[in-house]
Amino acid sequence: MSRLTSLQSPFLLGFDGLERALDRVAKGSDGYPPYNIERLPAATEGEQERIRITLAVAGFRPEQIEVTLDKNELVIRGLPATERDDRVFLHRGIAARQFARAFLLAEGMEVLGAELATGLLVVDLVRPEPKRLVKRIAITARDDSCRIAEKE
Repeated sequence: MSRLTSLQSPFLLGFDGLERALDRVAKGSDGYPPYNIERLPAATEGEQERIRITLAVAGFRPEQIEVTLDKNELVIRGLPATERDDRVFLHRGIAARQFARAFLLAEGMEVLGAELATGLLVVDLVRPEPKRLVKRIAITARDDSCRIAEKE
């Protein structure tokens, strides 16, 4: 028996890769680094609301973090500096490991920018309001009654 998901509905056409992308993003998250996602209201009229992703990346410098957008996937990677061998830790509780955090963005989302301050990486996104386009599809008439009469 095959598993039927909500994305396999006969009314959702052209979403073949979406479920695979969602599975890939969900499997790639181990909880590090912790993050917040918040909706910011429009500051002025005519401006659009934004989405802000904030990652706790204490100990990383800007050159150790890479933010990329490939198609609709926002990927944030961190690669810490190589460890010095002369350091001896009595306790090590600060994570200094590499990470990769991926976010699947809706069609049309734009990354406004990224900023690192006080150990927090902030990435702002916006989704411009799409123009509503209603397209009327012409219906061509075909008279099948003539063809049925010819066969008889």
